[in-house]
Amino acid sequence: MQAILLVGGQGTRLRPLTITTPKPMLPVAGVPFTAHQIARARDAGVTRIVLGTSYKPEVFADYFGDGSDLGVELVYRTETEPLGTGGGIRHAAEALTCGPDEPVLVFNGDVLSGVDLRQLVARHDETGAAVTLYLTRVADPRAFGLVPTDSGDRVIEFREKPATDAEIVTDQINAGCYVFRRDVIDRIPADEVVSVERDTFPGLLAAGERLTGVVDDGYWLDLGTPLSFVRGSADLVLGRVDSSAVPGPTGPALVLPGADVAPDAVLAGGTVVAPGCRVGSGARVVASVLMPDVTVAEGAVVDDSVLATGAQVGPGAHLQGAVVAEGARIGAAVELLDGARVWPQAVLADGSVRFSSDR
Repeated sequence: MQAILLVGGQGTRLRPLTITTPKPMLPVAGVPFTAHQIARARDAGVTRIVLGTSYKPEVFADYFGDGSDLGVELVYRTETEPLGTGGGIRHAAEALTCGPDEPVLVFNGDVLSGVDLRQLVARHDETGAAVTLYLTRVADPRAFGLVPTDSGDRVIEFREKPATDAEIVTDQINAGCYVFRRDVIDRIPADEVVSVERDTFPGLLAAGERLTGVVDDGYWLDLGTPLSFVRGSADLVLGRVDSSAVPGPTGPALVLPGADVAPDAVLAGGTVVAPGCRVGSGARVVASVLMPDVTVAEGAVVDDSVLATGAQVGPGAHLQGAVVAEGARIGAAVELLDGARVWPQAVLADGSVRFSSDR
């Protein structure tokens, strides 16, 4: 089986982390998020994956190469101009080698889920669908497009984000993973901007094609914001969602080789401590991501935060829901709260100063 992984997004909501690194290559539970998606596809029987790149494509090829170390064949197709979700799938499909009737898994590059991919493909084959969509239920669907289905899992319609409560006809949403019959991909216009959500899927319905919606109530998370990025990493470390790419056992923390953690420091909540990090005496790091060469000094508290490569946190500082970019220096006793973001190489002087911003 073959797959397409869409990893071209810039990740503007994750800035400043994505200034130098594409969103799908940010470390989640110790490895780039794309590594988790490749592993899940491989574990489901996928042997060839096309990575649809755009922003900083060389980062993917330099890290993953031809995929042989991961047990799959990786090929790359780069969009020079954004083509939308449908256009991106069509562009990447030029590198597929499967036949017209064969299933092709397609993944968005920023969704973490526990859906059973083998069962998704099996349901696709069973129903003879043109496309099968992975759907999930959310408590508040107003921020999403809605995908109602009938009792036989047939998609009835695609609805844009509801403007009023009266327009909420279902709590089912598109969860960002599909199984296409290959020939259906080939019908998408080449080298044009196309949205699968607004163009391809409604067009297939209008033409009388069968679209199957498989609702899975298991784990699902969009990693598009700093808060969800940190949450997804912690959930992988804690074992709340499985991935064979996690480089260590699940538990309260993942401390990678080359990190130096003081014996009385507290690591909890699915924290990741990357190589070259130093966590000082009495420090407390909970549900956070420390990228390589980060320093958390004595007595500092880091909670629900992400610290990029080379960042430094001074003694007694307090970070809650903060994003600290590469090489930034946070002084002693500084407070960063409520989604505060610190840009690369910034320096915040010592002192009891509170910095906060909206997420």
